[in-house]
Amino acid sequence: MRTWLLPLLLIATASRGLAIVAITTTSVPNGTVDASYSASIQASGGCTPYSWAIVSGSLPAGISRKASSTTTSLRLYGTPTITTSASFTVAVKGCGGYVSKKSYKITVQKTAEHVVDLSWKPSTSSNIVGYNVYRSSDGATWKKANASLIGSTLYSDSTVSNGSTYYYASTAVNVEGHESSKSASVKVVIP
Repeated sequence: MRTWLLPLLLIATASRGLAIVAITTTSVPNGTVDASYSASIQASGGCTPYSWAIVSGSLPAGISRKASSTTTSLRLYGTPTITTSASFTVAVKGCGGYVSKKSYKITVQKTAEHVVDLSWKPSTSSNIVGYNVYRSSDGATWKKANASLIGSTLYSDSTVSNGSTYYYASTAVNVEGHESSKSASVKVVIP
């Protein structure tokens, strides 16, 4: 009878492994005082809804947090107000009770020291009135970088922070206001 007990224990352990939630974002970008900040911490596995918390440390002054509507990510957003270096640990708990933790650090610098200059080929469509540029810190969660349509195929982003990685993609907008899908993204690493 004992020979059957061992295989049953192995099956039970393996099925429990499917409910483990894990934070998949390895780092978040740094910030600049008085410049808009946006980042996303992603999790996967287990079962939703997830519950998010900062379990140690704190976010820099001016940066807030909010779980996405699907609870699979924690959005960091706001405008940093002071030069600082903040370390914090994020925990996510899946509906099965499993918890994953990851530590992050955000350095907020006084002014931008780098500028990313972007250029792209114009659309071949005749009814294009402008372009939008999107920026992401993880290549998955995008935010429009420009306030109004860009009339040329050039854009400069002076809101980048030292020691951060960004992804950029552009779209074309026609006279009816329809926007194309995003172009292939480019990755920019700021030293």
